[in-house]
Amino acid sequence: MKTKTVGIIGSGAWGTGLAQALARGGNEVQLYTHSADVAETINREHENTKYLKGFPLSEKVTASCDIAEVADDKDFLFLASPSIYLVQNVKHILNVPSIARGRANIGILTKGFIPPESLCSCGNTDGTSDKNTEAEPKLIVETLESLLPEHFKHNLVYVAGPSHAEEVALGKLTGLITASENPQNAIMFRDFLRVPGLMVYSSFDVIGVQVCAAVKNVIAIVYGMLDAVAEDSEIFGDNAESLLLAAGLNEIQTLGFAMGATHAETFTSISGVGDLDVTCKSKYGRNRRFGHDIIKTDILSKFKNLDDLIANISSIGYLPEGAVACKYVAQIAEKRHLRLKICNGLYKILDREIEPEDFLTDLLIRG
Repeated sequence: MKTKTVGIIGSGAWGTGLAQALARGGNEVQLYTHSADVAETINREHENTKYLKGFPLSEKVTASCDIAEVADDKDFLFLASPSIYLVQNVKHILNVPSIARGRANIGILTKGFIPPESLCSCGNTDGTSDKNTEAEPKLIVETLESLLPEHFKHNLVYVAGPSHAEEVALGKLTGLITASENPQNAIMFRDFLRVPGLMVYSSFDVIGVQVCAAVKNVIAIVYGMLDAVAEDSEIFGDNAESLLLAAGLNEIQTLGFAMGATHAETFTSISGVGDLDVTCKSKYGRNRRFGHDIIKTDILSKFKNLDDLIANISSIGYLPEGAVACKYVAQIAEKRHLRLKICNGLYKILDREIEPEDFLTDLLIRG
């Protein structure tokens, strides 16, 4: 197979892990990072010591701080920026020739939702929460279609699945889903991503796959809280954790269908139950870790409310995407009159309205 050139916008753990997997398949991969130190360690030491420390990288993986250089004229381009930075980074590549002319094959790795104020540069400036803003948060693909040239509408490919970056980097067996409204593009990305260690399947349920990828991080924070409480509890154990997992999957499915998911099997496949299971249970899970820290280290005491947490999320030292997604899930649920007890409960915990132990007791014992 001919060597392909790949650009990945975002040098976090997932983008770096996938870069290593694609390099293992013989491809030349270039990562974009805003940090000169990250670029230097990748290029000189062949390791991303900030975001994926301890995992050697192929010499076929390089990094650059020039976002246009990484984005332009690649056989495949992946967007892997965290949701809170995605719109800003995409705006910086709109004039890149291959994108402006509609010649790029774009895959999306980012999980979460995009608030409407990210597109209009407006919104609250006083640090307060507002679940009643006029427009509800948008899914990733819908947002990018509104930003990118017209050619990309219905042609973007969303990539998700139970895929912790550490195991992907090591070449351990991992399943992925490529979802697109364009069947040919879904299959093209599926076939390209089938490198050693990756089993990849295609889907046309773009909305369902995105909702699974975003909301499983919310459920994983609650799972981490329960896991921490269970360590010293005579009430909570493995059975309670399975109960939470099943209830969380129901909430993901409820939100997914409300937003336009088309296939029930999306939620019972690797993009649904598979991704939820590994995110909740894996030792690598940052969202699970954050939930654990809520109980064990009282990490929320550093923040006034959820908006303060999001504004200062870098101070945590790792990125729990579910904390950001939680705010937007709560907004969508309120606007659509959805009963999402787990997601809304976490919103209130992160907004410092209720205590986590009280919420878990109410959720799992009182029902």
